[in-house]
Amino acid sequence: MDKMIVHAPMLQEEIDALSAGDYVYITGKIYTARDAAHLRMYEAMQSGKEIPFKLENNIIYYMGPSPAREGRPIGSAGPTTSSRMDKYTPLLLDHGLKGMIGKGRRSGEVIEAIVRNKAVYFAAVGGAGALLSKAIKKSTVIAYDDLGTEAIRELEVQDLPAIVVIDTRGCNLYDEVVKKYRK
Repeated sequence: MDKMIVHAPMLQEEIDALSAGDYVYITGKIYTARDAAHLRMYEAMQSGKEIPFKLENNIIYYMGPSPAREGRPIGSAGPTTSSRMDKYTPLLLDHGLKGMIGKGRRSGEVIEAIVRNKAVYFAAVGGAGALLSKAIKKSTVIAYDDLGTEAIRELEVQDLPAIVVIDTRGCNLYDEVVKKYRK
C-alpha cells in the first residue's frame, strides 16, 4: 500500500479522493482546539467577530497536550472525544473547516455538515499520545492562552498518522465495521 499523504491546509481534490477506512499521514499546519476554545470561537462567530485563525481548508485536532519534555515542542498529544465539540462543529464546517481529528462517533448533524461541506473526519489512536507527539515538529499557542492546555495552538506536523472515519459521501467506518461484524 502506498503512503497516502494529506496536506494541511487541505486540497479539495485530496479530500474527495479519501474513503472511510483509508490510513493517511497528515503533513503541514493544523490547529488544536477543545471544548472551551470551541465555545469561544462559536460565540465570536455568532456575534460576527473574527476567530483566531482562518477556518478555510484547515484541520482542527481535538487535543490538549501535556507539557513538553526538554528538547521537544510538545508533550503527549493524544486525541480527545470528538462528540464534545459536536454542538459547535456544523457552524465551523459551514465556514470552511475541512477536517477534524479526534476519537469516537459524531452526531447526525455533524455527519450532515461533513457531507454538505465536502469535509472529512479523521481518528487518531487514543492512548498513543506519546507516539503521536513525535509527528509534531513545532507547537505555537496562537490564542486563548488563559485556557492552558485548551489554548489554540498552531502545529506543524509531519506524517501524523490518522484513519478516515467519515468521508465526503458520509460513509462512516464505525458503521461499516459494525455491519461486517454482524454478518
